[in-house]
Amino acid sequence: MEIKDLQPRAGKVDIAATVISKDEPRQIEKPNFSGKVCNATIKDDSGEVKITLWNEQCDQVGIGDKIKISNGYVGEWQGEMQLSTGKFGSMEVLEKS
Repeated sequence: MEIKDLQPRAGKVDIAATVISKDEPRQIEKPNFSGKVCNATIKDDSGEVKITLWNEQCDQVGIGDKIKISNGYVGEWQGEMQLSTGKFGSMEVLEKS
C-alpha cells in the first residue's frame, strides 16, 4: 500500500515509508492511558502522512529511518489523517539512518 491510497478510518494498513520529521515525545496522564506519545511524518514515493508513535516506539525511530507498519489504523485529528499502529498493529524499523 502507498500513502496516497490511505483513507480515514481504514484498518489493516501495511505500509513502508521513511521518517522525515519527528516531534519531541510528551508524557500523557489520562484515566485510560499513561505513557509517552510523539508525532512524526513519514514519506514514500506517493506522498507523506503524520504518524503517531506510542511509548517505546518514540525511542525506536529517528529521522531518516525506514519503518514498516503492519495492521495499522488511519485516524483523523483536526481534519488531518494520522496513521497509528492502534491496538492491534505493529511497527518495525527496516533501516536505521
